[in-house]
Amino acid sequence: MSEAVIRVENLTRRFGEFVAVDHVNFEVGAGEVVGYLGPNGSGKTTTIRMLLGLLEPSDGSATVLGFDAFKQSEQVRARAGYMSQKFAIYDDLTVLENLTFYGGVYGIRDKARIARTLELVGLRGHDSTLTRSLSAGWRQRLALGIALVHEPKLLFLDEPTSGVDPTARRAFWDLIYELAESGVTILVTTHYMDEAEYCERVGIMRDGKLLAMGTPSNLKKNIIAGDVWEVYADPLEVGLEVLPAVDGVLSVSLAGDHLRTIVERGKRKEELLKGLKMLNVRDVLVGEPTLEDVFISLAR
Repeated sequence: MSEAVIRVENLTRRFGEFVAVDHVNFEVGAGEVVGYLGPNGSGKTTTIRMLLGLLEPSDGSATVLGFDAFKQSEQVRARAGYMSQKFAIYDDLTVLENLTFYGGVYGIRDKARIARTLELVGLRGHDSTLTRSLSAGWRQRLALGIALVHEPKLLFLDEPTSGVDPTARRAFWDLIYELAESGVTILVTTHYMDEAEYCERVGIMRDGKLLAMGTPSNLKKNIIAGDVWEVYADPLEVGLEVLPAVDGVLSVSLAGDHLRTIVERGKRKEELLKGLKMLNVRDVLVGEPTLEDVFISLAR
């Protein structure tokens, strides 16, 4: 890995007896796009707030851009961008006025810098649009522009695509990779399993613990204990009851119109079909492991 931009050692945060983040360790290298994946309440936002010095850790330490994340938080925040889950945008101001206001917070008065930021996030031509009239996807772009206006080399994105449609999500990830190609390091939290596939490395959180971190391909290879088969059979509810009892079947879940089954490595299709005689089997196809499979395996 390249030089560490973020280094976290046994980072812990307690609220009374509740442990929100539990002795977490990881590093993020320069120019990486790292996903922090987990359900709501797993500790993702609390981790970011400690990295920005907004929360004091109960234990452990973190350095961000070479600074102590809590003791030197002003230096960190001056050099990092942060897009929170509920970004504060003034609805009665235009796009340009919002960006100019927040640029001023960072001491940015250069109109050319503001214009470059508008261009970067695809808002050129929307300068005079009142923010209240923007769709969720366009508001998201404005929030990203606000986080980027001081041209940070590190960007924290906390569930940035929550509540927007799939097209806007895809467009937003295109923006993320444009930023990464220009040298910006990005730590992005999400609870969308498919979205985490876009990341170079992924950390998986649950109940305050970092269960694993690695590339999506390595996580699937090392954590999924078997092969994936997609079983198309009727009735599905009977299949959910029957399949777990079949020799070599490790797990079964409902996936739309079929059953997603993980079996011991090397188990053949014919062997699987023997245990499905009471079902009307339409097809059994080889499946591909997903990060959702990884998460479920780790959660067990």
